[in-house]
This record gives sequence, C-alpha cells and structure tokens, in this order.
Amino acid sequence: MDFLSWFDINNTLVNFPIGDGYAMSWIEAIGTVFGLLCIWFASKEKTINFFFGLINVTLFCIIFFQIQLYGLLLLQVFFFVANIYGWFAWTRPTSEGDHLEVRWLSKQKLAMTVTLSVIAIGLLTVYINPVFFALANFAVDILNVFGANLAAPALQPGAFPFWDATMTVLSIVAQILMTRKYVENWIVWVVINIISVGLYAVQGVYAMSIQYAILLFVAANGARCWIAIANRNKPQAKKVIA
Repeated sequence: MDFLSWFDINNTLVNFPIGDGYAMSWIEAIGTVFGLLCIWFASKEKTINFFFGLINVTLFCIIFFQIQLYGLLLLQVFFFVANIYGWFAWTRPTSEGDHLEVRWLSKQKLAMTVTLSVIAIGLLTVYINPVFFALANFAVDILNVFGANLAAPALQPGAFPFWDATMTVLSIVAQILMTRKYVENWIVWVVINIISVGLYAVQGVYAMSIQYAILLFVAANGARCWIAIANRNKPQAKKVIA
C-alpha cells in the first residue's frame, strides 16, 4: 500500500453494521481521532489542541475535496486559519504581560453575539443555496488554478436549509469564541452537536450520529471544565484584552 492510498476515502479501515452499512476510511478515522484530541485538550485549556485541530481540518479538507463538498471544504479552510490564530492568541502575552484567561462574555458582547448569530442564520437560511453554490464554484476555480482540472460541481438544493445554516453559523461563532477563551464556545458546541445527532439520524447516517453523540459528551465536559476555570479566574478580576 503506497503512502497516498492512506488519503483515499475508498481505503476502508472498518465496516460498521449500522443501517445499510457504513465503511469508515482510514483518513476519516484518523481525522476523527485528531478532532477528538483537539476538543479534549481544548477542554483542558492545553494549547496543543490547535496542533491536533490543524491536522483534523487538513484531513477533512481532503475528504470533502474527494466527495465534492466544496462549501464544507472552504469552511475547513476557515477553521484552519482560526486554529492558527487561536494558537497565537493563547500564547501571546497581553499588554499587561499576562495571557488570555478563560472567562465569560460580558452582557454586551453576549447580546451582540446572539443578535448577529440570529441575523446571520436568518440570511443564510434564505440564501444558503446560492451562497454554497457560489462557494463551491469558487473553490473549484481556486483548485483548478493549481492544476486540479475539476469540472463545475453539480449541486442539489439543500435538504435542511435552516439547520444547515444554523450549524454553519454556530460553528464559526463557536470557533471564534474558543480562540478568545470564552466559556460560551462550549455551550454553542453542545447545541451544534445536539442538532447534528438528530439531523444525521433523520438522514440515516447513523455512524455520523453516533460520532456527534460522542462529541456532545466531550463538549459538555469542556463546558464543565471551563465553567470551573472561569469561576476561579473571576474573583481575580484580571484585565485581559477582549
């Protein structure tokens, strides 16, 4: 088996007797493991989580490229950049010489985050098909610049536009909040994972539903850990850069 075959989604690691059967490839299995490690170490406030996150999103970029989900591929590119920024933000000293601490959003920032999220979800729900079609074609054009020689993707309208829009927007919000060490990021991830478990189960993708059930447990544990850390940090009332 040559090295490149490990990145082929048809290179099956194990077949799960779930529903009509689910063949998990090596790249999906490894990417999922690194994703779980990323979330686990993030819950422990360990900067190494970003290293695992970078590997996770890189592997999933390759997966989405192979199955022609170019909109999701671009979302992974955002996560890649966000992981690099988060690594920098977690390790860079503030102007006071301290580092970012786990904390809660202020009431004003929480209200702004909720408001912008609701507006973004509403707009994306209405325009999700043209937006993702445009993103998919943009991704193909970019890949073709590097010699991919891809045809324009044949895309079908989304089956669940509201839930797709909700998970997309909330995923971006949660990732940004994590890079700034806000406790609320875990609460948002819990909501995303609950939606994912139900959505994938309805679609009959039971292996993905089980995977997100595991992620739900990890995210809930992350929320528990960060709430405890934030409560310890709060009495110190240290000033940090927002």
